Amino acid sequence: MLPAANRLTRSQDFGLVVRRGRRAGRSRLVVHVLTPAEATASTATSAQPTLEASKVGFVVSKAVGNSVVRHRVSRRLRHVVRDRLNSLPPGTSLVVRALAPSADADSAELGRDLDAALRKVLR
Repeated sequence: MLPAANRLTRSQDFGLVVRRGRRAGRSRLVVHVLTPAEATASTATSAQPTLEASKVGFVVSKAVGNSVVRHRVSRRLRHVVRDRLNSLPPGTSLVVRALAPSADADSAELGRDLDAALRKVLR
């Protein structure tokens, strides 16, 4: 389970990260990342403090599978992201969008895809 302080919950926040953040895709998932520097550059009026907790949100659509499959994928992604949360720069917003092949993937495969996508986006 992700702590409440680390969850993206508002639709506007998801939209901002997806629209303005950097994106990297893999076969099973797509990662959108918005760092505090990018957020303040795009919205000059609201400067975010860099000590703010990183926030994560997940998008698992019906294309992934039925309700049982979608929830299984969501749980696996939450577990995988929770272990990597401390490696994100403080104040980072992250949206992980699961693609249809993620339904057949185990946690290790999702973790490898997430690591590769984060490496690409955070360079």
